Amino acid sequence: MKADDGFYKILLDNLYDGVYFVDTDRRITYWNKGAERITGYSSAEVIGKRCSDNILMHVDKGGNVLCRAGCPIADTIADGAERSTEVFVHHKDGHRVPITVRVAAIRDDHGAITGGIEIFTDNTPAATALQRVTEIERLAYIDPLTGLANRRYAEITLTARFEELQRYNWPFGVIFIDIDYFKDVNDRYGHDVGDEVLKMVAKTLQNSVRFFDVVGRWGGEEFLAVIANVNREELLATVNRFRVLVEQSNIPAVPGLRVTVSLGATLARQGDDMALIIKRVDKLMYESKAAGRNLATVD
Repeated sequence: MKADDGFYKILLDNLYDGVYFVDTDRRITYWNKGAERITGYSSAEVIGKRCSDNILMHVDKGGNVLCRAGCPIADTIADGAERSTEVFVHHKDGHRVPITVRVAAIRDDHGAITGGIEIFTDNTPAATALQRVTEIERLAYIDPLTGLANRRYAEITLTARFEELQRYNWPFGVIFIDIDYFKDVNDRYGHDVGDEVLKMVAKTLQNSVRFFDVVGRWGGEEFLAVIANVNREELLATVNRFRVLVEQSNIPAVPGLRVTVSLGATLARQGDDMALIIKRVDKLMYESKAAGRNLATVD
């Protein structure tokens, strides 16, 4: 199959999934409509470029840049083996998008490897708790700038999780996230750029959790995540994923602007209430600030 065959192009362009082909130098030779939708990059912007040329910049859950080492399509071109993994891809708007990647080698009529094909599926949570309420309720519970749950909805979620903890001993964690030096961003670049930073961080955080977890804007540059059914190790992994994925994101309109967050996280305890857990997690976040920022503190 050739990427320029009209019949196959029509088929591939009608797939919901993203599909792209690369040659042995990992230069992109085909980019379907699904890839455009998921990443925001048009075919004209990527054809002829390498996937590592400041475009996709795949990173794993630990924030490791796979274009430097561990690239699935490069490994498949090298050994011919099919691969499947979950990574985060860079969106043209700057935030990170979770995808499932499936990679196979492209071979000529003699069986020699001439490139690779990657098919990737958007893993963005498709059914958050907010999608289970009516449109009128959505207007009351959604932050209009970021599209996240607002503080009111986050508080409702916390109340529900505390009831589950008391009745069934179902564990949950809370993460407090604050954008570092956000006032400096507003002062230097203006509030329009500040709004873009808020939206980028919000999308990255929302795309980093499961569909039944809730990430809300707590106020200003502060966010709160309520993570259900976790132990300390899993909560720590979520916190670190938040931190590194924000650090790996960017604002395309402002090259060189580095955005980081400081985080605090805790598991809910029997005897906690909303005021106690918010006070504790806020204190942990400020410990991260005091230790140098772009850090996470978990009690």
